[in-house]
Amino acid sequence: MNRSRTTTIAPRPALTGCCTLVGAGPGDPELLTVKALKAIQAATLLLVDDLVSPAIVAHAAPSARVVHVGKRGGCQSTPQAFIEKLMLMAVQEGENVVRLKGGDPFIFGRGGEEVEHLRAAGVEVQVINGITAGLAGLTSLGAPLTHRDRAHGVVFITGHAKPGGAGTDWRQLAATAQAAKLTLVVYMGVAAAGQIAADLCAGGLAADTPVAAIQHASLPQQRHALTCLADLPTALAREQLGSPCVLVIGDVVRGVQELALTPALPLQALG
Repeated sequence: MNRSRTTTIAPRPALTGCCTLVGAGPGDPELLTVKALKAIQAATLLLVDDLVSPAIVAHAAPSARVVHVGKRGGCQSTPQAFIEKLMLMAVQEGENVVRLKGGDPFIFGRGGEEVEHLRAAGVEVQVINGITAGLAGLTSLGAPLTHRDRAHGVVFITGHAKPGGAGTDWRQLAATAQAAKLTLVVYMGVAAAGQIAADLCAGGLAADTPVAAIQHASLPQQRHALTCLADLPTALAREQLGSPCVLVIGDVVRGVQELALTPALPLQALG
């Protein structure tokens, strides 16, 4: 009598990768944190935003795969849903995924959306902060975002509303900034700069409120313009400043103007 044998095949254990959202900073590779650098070097797959400097991507291991998933306003972009799906699939396949974002992942980088998507699928995510362009830009001009005499706080805000969204009430924000002595740092605001400036003036900010517009913050090709709120659209057009550009609005910008007017001290005076 023949007896059939049943062979039981144990299921293969699921591969478990990991995902880290890494802030690449404003562009200068020397502004990377040590923790960010280690994460980039350890990645097996890097999903890289459009504004990340090639010099930063160059820190990846030679064996790592690099996939560019650029997202730029006004340009053809990788759909956000596709990026999130790609991240999840790679983690499930056992990859050490680094989602490399310009600036800081949690300041207008859609990092919050990506973390929520992955956590909903049971994936824990680590986030490594980076220096945001609004901070690096004004610092590169020698001025702070806050100052005891000029600004008691700072507001980071986007000038580009989500499609279908109501956008920012700039007039209300102007009244708050005026009353609380706040610096306004506007990301993605070049296209709407004329309307933003007009609404801020209508809301109570003085027309001569100083503004610094900084393009490509921290990179060798950085350019900037110093102007006032009323003349902002004209200055942007004259200097041909476009994206990526941050607008810093408030009395702290007077520090840049004063620095430009201060004669350099002789070396012996600095000793």
